[in-house]
Amino acid sequence: MDEGNLDTLQDVPLAVNYRFHPLLTIEELQVGDIPVVELIEKAQAKLDAFEGGIDAIVGYWDFPVSTLVPILCERYGLSSTSLESIVKCEHKYWSRLEQRKVIDEHPRFAVVDPFSEPGPPEGLSFPMWLKPVKSFSSELAFGVKDEKEFHEAIGEIREGISRVGKPFEYILDQLELPAEVEEAGGQACLAEESLSGEQFAAEGYVHNGEVTVYGVLDSINYPDSPCFLRHQYPTQLLPESVVERIKDVSKRVISQIGMDSATFSIEYFYDKETDELNLLEINPRHSQSHAEMFEYVDGLPNHHCMLSLALGRDPRLPQGEGPYQVAAKWYYRRFEDGVARRVPTEEEIERLQEEIPGVKIEIVPGKGRRLSDLPGQDSYSFELAHLFIGADSEEELCEKYDRCVAALPFEFDAAPEEERD
Repeated sequence: MDEGNLDTLQDVPLAVNYRFHPLLTIEELQVGDIPVVELIEKAQAKLDAFEGGIDAIVGYWDFPVSTLVPILCERYGLSSTSLESIVKCEHKYWSRLEQRKVIDEHPRFAVVDPFSEPGPPEGLSFPMWLKPVKSFSSELAFGVKDEKEFHEAIGEIREGISRVGKPFEYILDQLELPAEVEEAGGQACLAEESLSGEQFAAEGYVHNGEVTVYGVLDSINYPDSPCFLRHQYPTQLLPESVVERIKDVSKRVISQIGMDSATFSIEYFYDKETDELNLLEINPRHSQSHAEMFEYVDGLPNHHCMLSLALGRDPRLPQGEGPYQVAAKWYYRRFEDGVARRVPTEEEIERLQEEIPGVKIEIVPGKGRRLSDLPGQDSYSFELAHLFIGADSEEELCEKYDRCVAALPFEFDAAPEEERD
């Protein structure tokens, strides 16, 4: 549990009747090595020592949180989807194998062993993406356009894949796996052909076996970059016919995977020139990054769905009952390393939020922090701030963002030459 999300959790209906307790810290879960067995034991000891009733265990972060939740819920008899359904989403290769049983909207793909001096898989064409079968926040995901870049990416992945791959293998050991997945393990790579078009996301949930998609969002990148500039809700770019296709594909794959009593977020590419739709990846959780957007537009954060399902209640969200017509989460980034000499102060942030209505700002690096040492960054950029903005039009949304960026006082020194930790 973190402070920003706790504020949002307090905005759900009936929150006055809930008490939220932190179970594990962000540092324990996301920084450095991921000792899964130790984390499970630590969480269980805390739950066993708790003197009150335990009505639900929830989480809105990626691995290992996504897999700890069903493990703990099963031990304490609480509502959750199965661990197998979570891993069918989280293991990128297993996920592709399940997807192709029910849909054609996915790229060509192949599994790659990064420890065997592999070459590009037969049948796949450049450009392609290489990524571990399990990672988070786009860590160790590389776009490659030729054999030279392929081998360079494999080298980097080989060096860093064990941080998430090894603890993920413990989770795989808890399940009966298909032969192809067991052979690949948790420290393999997925190679797949690059997708064209613009990126989108669908959010939904499964309640009593019925799959509901409650929102489709635009995911807009920086120009000539694979890095997100903003997510915006509801989609401003897609015609209704494509929204319906996305909903149909989402329902088929989630049903195939066997999720229930759970939220999900699925990323897509759509090419309007060819009318081609492709599924990028399935996240077996709602996106906590989108919570403020749904609150701005629909009147409730999507955390409401997570909590309702965990308590066995109907998670239905309202539509269009919020104060704004459109909302976005913006990623203010820097595309070179550096050390933060100055970051905006709390007073400067509060003043800016008061001056511009419908704005919430979170600063990522602390003063004196080297950007390349920040956890959870992608392979191409460094996050400086997250800006949640509500507006009555896409034009106003962009104007508010530009005003905020112009007023955020960041200063950087050059990064030292030595190898980073």
